[in-house]
Amino acid sequence: MREQNKTITRSVHTEEQMATQQGNQPATAQKRRTFLGYLALMGPAFVVGAWQFGPGNLTTAVQAGSRFDYSLVWVIAVSTVLMIFFTDMSVRLGIATPTSLITSIKDHLGKWVGVLAGFGVFGITLMFSVGNAVGSGLGLSLVFGGSPVLWTIVCTVAVGIVLAFKNVYGVVEKALLVIVVLMGLAFIASTVVAQPDWYRALEGAVPTLPAGSEILVVALVGTNFSINAAFYTSYGIKEHKRTRADYRDITLADTIPGIVAPGIMTALVIMVAAAVLGRTGGEAGTINALASIFTPLAGPVGSMVFALGLSGAAFSSMIANATAGGTMVSDALGRGAKAGSPMARIFTGMILAFGLIITLLFQSSPVGMIVIAQSLTVLIAPLLGVLIVVMANKSSVMGDLRNKWWQNLFAAIGMIAIIASSIRLITTLIG
Repeated sequence: MREQNKTITRSVHTEEQMATQQGNQPATAQKRRTFLGYLALMGPAFVVGAWQFGPGNLTTAVQAGSRFDYSLVWVIAVSTVLMIFFTDMSVRLGIATPTSLITSIKDHLGKWVGVLAGFGVFGITLMFSVGNAVGSGLGLSLVFGGSPVLWTIVCTVAVGIVLAFKNVYGVVEKALLVIVVLMGLAFIASTVVAQPDWYRALEGAVPTLPAGSEILVVALVGTNFSINAAFYTSYGIKEHKRTRADYRDITLADTIPGIVAPGIMTALVIMVAAAVLGRTGGEAGTINALASIFTPLAGPVGSMVFALGLSGAAFSSMIANATAGGTMVSDALGRGAKAGSPMARIFTGMILAFGLIITLLFQSSPVGMIVIAQSLTVLIAPLLGVLIVVMANKSSVMGDLRNKWWQNLFAAIGMIAIIASSIRLITTLIG
């Protein structure tokens, strides 16, 4: 009898080992997580969401609502769904690959492809750094007074100091979680007071393309369907050493809420802008006009609420943007896939400096500069999207986490959307 029990025990143990090797969850990993256990999984996608919801996102959303009423809400809805699928692919890549995403691309698709991807992300982060620099300076100048340029310099130096510390990722992650929650509460309160037309907002979920909205649609896609942010998710997953057993819970606790949160906030900003500025036919062409949409929140304090939100969005996005760009280009050059590596720090500093220099040189139309900078990111995104999809379909890399047919369907829709946006941007600029 004892021999039989030993045999059964060895058999069960062997089956658990085989299940783990095949990517299935062993019995011990199938226990329900506690509430704190789910909270512990939150992080990487919220970092991505905070990165997305920067000053460029706010600016383009306000312009969309003030110029085109509720008719562009659909862009946010579609972009958010597609962003969830691309972020999910990156999460699975972070779990399945033994190395970082760009290193895996170099190993499986060729070194030059990985290098091109790294520098492509670096180029996108350069463009985003302009909006972050402009937004941070404008927001703080409204709160404290003084020159926006001076505040841009202060913010850039402050971010540089933050990123100089070791193991900054965990601190940044927790801070961004708090910022996302606070911004969400502010925008919900603003929407309640502004009382938008919810029926017309639902009508805006039906795709239409108003005349003259083409560049703005491209900018909205560029800020909400952010392929470079999806890339960086896999690095956060690696940072936390997530496993296959964590995948389902990561999707429920981090990926979906982390991407949906900025999508909802962006849609709320469009609706508030449509409700307030849309009534007077005004447009958010200046930073004061942008701030004015929040006056319904608490009278004159509303402008300060918006200014603080703009500054917070810019500051958080500036940190994540510079860190991600520096890390991934360093990885592409084979000089380390960690934010603390010397090469990553050098490129991070270059990103911050670029945003500051462009802001100092071009001060005539800051809002227009933000929109153009965000639009240009769409030109690099198709390559990055293709690489994520190709890697997520490699059985030798992904194993049981390889894309299913329905995931590839949404991946194809996403690629069509991003390529169409790029073509539209090019033809609009040429025309």
